[in-house]
Amino acid sequence: MILLPCPWCGLRDSEEFGYVGEPRGRPNPLTTTTEQWRDYLYLRRNAAGWTTERWYHRMGCRRYLLVERDTTTNVVRPAGQVAPEPEP
Repeated sequence: MILLPCPWCGLRDSEEFGYVGEPRGRPNPLTTTTEQWRDYLYLRRNAAGWTTERWYHRMGCRRYLLVERDTTTNVVRPAGQVAPEPEP
């Protein structure tokens, strides 16, 4: 079981959250190339070790948050800032 530290609700089971992924900028669909759009949609770093992730608290406060997670051990710590909501 992975426990995630929600800044508003406290420590909660990861089953309450939806994984959004690593925070990164969305390219402009009007000016980006097909290759850049494909990379944005499908390619992830998938690095072993500490990574920053965005999660959505779907069964709680319904807010986005950032956490740092060690992908090799699933140890989680707060990332120190709140994640802005993704652009529609």
